Amino acid sequence: MGFPMAGNLQSAGFAVHAWNRSPERAQPLADEGAQVFEDPRSAAEGTTVLVTMLSDADTVLEVAGQALEALEPGATWIQMSTIGIEGTDRCAQLAAEHDVSFVDAPVLGTRAPAQEGKLVILASGPDSAHETCAGVFEAVGVRTIWLGEAGTASRAKVMINTWIVGVVGVLAETVTLGEALGVDPKVFFEAVEGGPLDLPYAQLKGNAMIERSFDDVSFRLSLSRKDAELALAAARDAGLELPVTEGALARLRAAEAAGHGDKDMAATYFASSSNGDQPSASG
Repeated sequence: MGFPMAGNLQSAGFAVHAWNRSPERAQPLADEGAQVFEDPRSAAEGTTVLVTMLSDADTVLEVAGQALEALEPGATWIQMSTIGIEGTDRCAQLAAEHDVSFVDAPVLGTRAPAQEGKLVILASGPDSAHETCAGVFEAVGVRTIWLGEAGTASRAKVMINTWIVGVVGVLAETVTLGEALGVDPKVFFEAVEGGPLDLPYAQLKGNAMIERSFDDVSFRLSLSRKDAELALAAARDAGLELPVTEGALARLRAAEAAGHGDKDMAATYFASSSNGDQPSASG
């Protein structure tokens, strides 16, 4: 996600300083005019806007802790990773310690929308940061929804991800039930096509399940598992139980334990299927 976003910022005319944990993955950005650095602090020197797009809260905090030391006075930190409520609160505290404006801005979209600059951005933070963020968001996204004070956007993202995890989990069971009953799962998609039950996302993930095509990864299964865990953590803090999400998480963990974590999240299919690819119950 971060690579195409950085490329779109470069194309939009920003002077991009890039860093990635695997330097070779960031090197193509240098060919397009960006400056690639060996560590976060060096990348942040001389900049007024820091954008983080990393896999989890601990990584974000580790990297930002180095970068914030080198930011220009009055800089803005736009945190665009999906790291949940508690992780976002920790980031806001870190930003305050460095006297940096903090904007919580997770995104909706996967690899293709990131490449095309068509992400939907859920943004929250001080009104004074809106103008600074506008150009960044226009470069990487198709729409921005401002939601109030920092932290609100991450709460909204947790809510939305609960739905995504649930849709894919139930879809996997729909496909595998059809196969177990001797019904071509394509019948389901033909039956709902064009009606209120139709869903382009389900069509996309369902086709991947039917074709057993999980290597063209738009969103890794392991990251989907992380998102389900963040949702359940938020629910616990709110005094709620989410049994459907708990079931989906169990399936994601089983598929990941069976070696499918780096495949597309549609590979949760393997946790429901009755064929030889099914992970063990202990997974």
